Amino acid sequence: MSGAPLVRRARVGDLPDVVALIAEHAAYEKAEPPAAGLEERLRSLLFGSSGPRLRCLVAELDGAVVGYATCSAEVSTWDGVEYLHMDCLFLRDGHRGLGIGESLMDAVRGEARALGLDQVQWQTPAWNEGAIRFYGRIGAVSKEKLRFFLPVG
Repeated sequence: MSGAPLVRRARVGDLPDVVALIAEHAAYEKAEPPAAGLEERLRSLLFGSSGPRLRCLVAELDGAVVGYATCSAEVSTWDGVEYLHMDCLFLRDGHRGLGIGESLMDAVRGEARALGLDQVQWQTPAWNEGAIRFYGRIGAVSKEKLRFFLPVG
């Protein structure tokens, strides 16, 4: 790991690397692995003909994709404004603490600015103390809430 990290928007050719990172992210969070066909679903969300519904940034180090962040514009009813929701931020094991996470967060902020949004929101598991320390160090403030999932089927 000799070079400086490069953070850029994901390209179609990055999808296999991004899907692999998502699987590592799921394992890290002790969650179920991604369902089959994720690459094609992401291709549609990121590169579909109607424009991107989801934005994906990747972090490269020495030519290898070692991290990613995904985000999309959402709406706060209470505030009556749009904000950027960061759905995921993940760095491959062995690449944390090198400044790559801050580079990804700077790029996420840049996406918010490009969309004319003045806030980024996200969540992390309560047990992920390393992430919580990192987010506090960059100036983020947490709010206590529970997240619910309701199947529609």
